[in-house]
Amino acid sequence: MLKKRWSELADVKDELAERDWFMGTSGNLAIKVSDHPLQFLVTASGKDKRKRTDEDFLLVNEFGRAVDQTHLKPSAETLLHVEIYQKTGAGCSLHVHTIDNNVISEVYGDQGEVTFKGQELIKAFDMWEEDAVLKIPIIHNYADIPTLAREFSEHVSGDSGAVLIRNHGITVWGKTAFEAKKILEASEFLFRYQLRLLEYKQNQLFKVV
Repeated sequence: MLKKRWSELADVKDELAERDWFMGTSGNLAIKVSDHPLQFLVTASGKDKRKRTDEDFLLVNEFGRAVDQTHLKPSAETLLHVEIYQKTGAGCSLHVHTIDNNVISEVYGDQGEVTFKGQELIKAFDMWEEDAVLKIPIIHNYADIPTLAREFSEHVSGDSGAVLIRNHGITVWGKTAFEAKKILEASEFLFRYQLRLLEYKQNQLFKVV
């Protein structure tokens, strides 16, 4: 199981790296290996995620600590993944920093959420109603990770979802690696669309003036 999950997470990492979503070694990925005891693979801190090596991930426990003795350190946001796996039935969680999700989090940060409706890609969140409304929470970027994890935990409820951290990045989760990646891709599409729409409206306003 460990080898299978390792390969699965490595494949996701490779796909996201091709999109250039790991600038400056940022971002972290995790995939559950077992429920009892809770153990999951998480990216090692400070690694170039555009490269595939035998030290890309390490196995951690329910406290986010390495299961085996190793010189590797878990990613700084490992506690966010802990919250997800302790509170939901999710099997994979992904955290990336992109320009679009950072800008969106700043534009809508004071509102505490960004809302989307009438968008086809909302279906990636398993929302199929014609008038469905998707709200992605935006939380403060606390430097203290335990504090950040507690704030983050308040917005973790279902087996799939997404939370933006203001000027930091997005964390998504799903029952499988495929589902988590689907939610991440849909989120990034929605962010880019919204920013393009705001730019278009601003340009039209200038034309009127």
